[in-house]
Amino acid sequence: MDGATARKTISEVNLMDYEEFIKVFGNVIEHCLLCAAAVWRYRPFKSVKHLYEEICTFVDQLPGSGREGILRSHPDLAGRVAMQGQLTAESTREQRTAGMADLTPQERDHLLQMNKRYREKFGFPFVICARLNRKDVILESLEVRLDNPAEVELEKGIAEVKKICQLRLSDLLESEAVK
Repeated sequence: MDGATARKTISEVNLMDYEEFIKVFGNVIEHCLLCAAAVWRYRPFKSVKHLYEEICTFVDQLPGSGREGILRSHPDLAGRVAMQGQLTAESTREQRTAGMADLTPQERDHLLQMNKRYREKFGFPFVICARLNRKDVILESLEVRLDNPAEVELEKGIAEVKKICQLRLSDLLESEAVK
């Protein structure tokens, strides 16, 4: 979120029309306007936590292919999209915070190879909440998670998406309960 943009209260969120809600929350789950569109109908939200829970419920109720689709909406860490400067503003900040912009050439080559192996094995990119990790932990986690079965990786990836979503909501919203 741009530092010049004021964080909204949950009361303000509850007054948003559909289009504004989609514009503001359409990327709390990376490139998933559908998620924002689906949870808009649950207004009024009692709190930021309530909004977050509705998003998580929507994600959890998707069939496996839908949850895989959410993971496929995420870019590879420090991958082609990042190198071309085409990440979303949120992903750019998150990857930069984790040190992904500061990879050595050897680390970048290793990460690109690992990303490729991961995507070939699971059919979606490796997803980890970059803001809660540093590049060394991310590289190590990728190595470890490559050994997981597909169903475990799907759940781990979705758990990481939820962490990302929670942090993005925190960037956008003031914590406040509706009275």
